[in-house]
Amino acid sequence: MLPTEMPCLDEPPVLLRPFRRDDAPLIASVASDPLIPLVTSVPPSGAHEDIAAYIERQHQRLTDGSGYSFAIADADTDEAVGSIGLWTNHISAGRASTGYWVAPHYRRRGYVRAALGALTTWARSLDDIKRLELFVEPWNEGSWRAAEACGYQREGLLRSWQQVGAERRDMYVYSVIPGRDSRTDRRGHLRS
Repeated sequence: MLPTEMPCLDEPPVLLRPFRRDDAPLIASVASDPLIPLVTSVPPSGAHEDIAAYIERQHQRLTDGSGYSFAIADADTDEAVGSIGLWTNHISAGRASTGYWVAPHYRRRGYVRAALGALTTWARSLDDIKRLELFVEPWNEGSWRAAEACGYQREGLLRSWQQVGAERRDMYVYSVIPGRDSRTDRRGHLRS
């Protein structure tokens, strides 16, 4: 059975924790980003009431059964730098997915890799999760390199997989199979 409370996951340089009201400046800072509001529920307006509603939605994810929404915070300062989630909409089939974003001015500092590593380790410990997936646009090399560094294996290209703004976009699909060594192939043989 999945946990009924939000954990805090500490993996320096990050701490994954629930969103708080004082994380509003982070949300406001990415509201005008050309991509984040298109692929997440971050409001594009940056208005105070929209940001407050966003933070409240993150708290409701656990209550409504859609998953766990974490703020990615700097482990030393506790300042929020991004978001990562474990989405459990398909948990009855043993599948969960993850997605993440980091504000542009916090990128290339190891936050994504540490956050994805912490979330993946935690997810692999949950008996209900038999497969953990993530989807990355092919151009987003930083994201798919972080996924690969955390043990995810690219399974293929899903053509026209997701609506992003006004167009359909291709996505690479990656997965981690709990209980399997990420260094093995489909038959369980160690890769060199």
